[in-house]
Amino acid sequence: MKTVGIIAEYNPFHSGHLYQLEQIRSHTGADYIIAAMSGDFVQRGEPAIYDKYTRARMALNAGVDLVLELPSVFATRSAEDFAACGTALLDKLGCVDVLCFGSEAGDLAALEQAASILNQEPEDFRAFLASFIRQGYSYPAARSMALDACMPEAGCGALLAAPNNILAVEYLKALQKRNSSIKPLTLLRQGQGYHDAAPPREDIFPSATALRALIRENVNGGEDLDKHLKLWLPVPAWNALEEEQAASSPVFADDLTTLLNARLLSLSSETERFTDLSPELAARLEHSALEFASFSGRIEQLKTRQYTYTRISRALLHLLLGITKEQVTALRAADYVGYGRVLGFRRSAAPLLRTIKAQSSIPLITKTADAEHILDALAMESLKKDFYASHLYQSMVFQKGRKMKNEYTKSVMVLP
Repeated sequence: MKTVGIIAEYNPFHSGHLYQLEQIRSHTGADYIIAAMSGDFVQRGEPAIYDKYTRARMALNAGVDLVLELPSVFATRSAEDFAACGTALLDKLGCVDVLCFGSEAGDLAALEQAASILNQEPEDFRAFLASFIRQGYSYPAARSMALDACMPEAGCGALLAAPNNILAVEYLKALQKRNSSIKPLTLLRQGQGYHDAAPPREDIFPSATALRALIRENVNGGEDLDKHLKLWLPVPAWNALEEEQAASSPVFADDLTTLLNARLLSLSSETERFTDLSPELAARLEHSALEFASFSGRIEQLKTRQYTYTRISRALLHLLLGITKEQVTALRAADYVGYGRVLGFRRSAAPLLRTIKAQSSIPLITKTADAEHILDALAMESLKKDFYASHLYQSMVFQKGRKMKNEYTKSVMVLP
């Protein structure tokens, strides 16, 4: 049995993702594909545009066999933690043979070389890194320059200028650190660039960024949104939107505004205990608590050369979700993930589920009522954070006229 894992957000699922699934089947002859997918909030520090069940159905409709939820504590963190958690989850299932990911480079050897240098941090790399930081470069820029200085013939540093390459290197770092038996496979990214928000052309794969921009521009009084989505989403993804009745209720960062303002009013001076909130950033946030603004407006209030938009967005989201530095540290020490939360699967994947139950080192959660009986306290705390994040998301969806089942009454999706 050949099983391939993917770590994804599917925010939303588009034709480029469908292409990846087709290429996986073609390159590996996979019997099963497992997706470890972000829940209702994503790595950029924002809500996903559609809820996790809709996005899981998109993936299942398109040919993924099993969708597991990436715990929200790490699904909303930096590339390193995001990749380490996703890799740990797939590795602990005990049945994943290949981890497939896209990259702008499409060159596995160069990506692995960069990952090895970053993991080992040889003396010359550390010396170059310290030198560039002293010269005033940011840590990411200094790291790229140090890689180039150590391995100029490989161009390792240039790899880290592209977002999918950054994630690819982090996946490889995580596999190397775990000494995992999972083999990596990278596919050359096709179509629009990761951050390209321009309206997509019909002859190339769109970026998720462009699709979210298109949805935002057309959701209120713009051109016919359904027409655009039918054009750019593959049929399985569009069908999932209709089946979940989610097309008319996308969620955006500024939908968090009221929740964030209320949260700030209830805070004491303990703001800096939340992850990604440095003492300086926490102090600035407390000082501006009564300068009411939208979620994106808050980020603009706090943004500086030192604190990027995404860093602040993550910090505000972690504050809103109550994710503390102590919790992140404890979960890292416990190897990131202590359960596999099943969002949905295809009936044909029954042999895969039996294999996972026999070989996995972590329990599969299919019924929320069972969780307290099979998880330790730390894993249960992490799972409850997932529940809280989803209920917060559902409160925003409710404001848009859509009601969803809560985490205690929603059943795992089982597709034919």
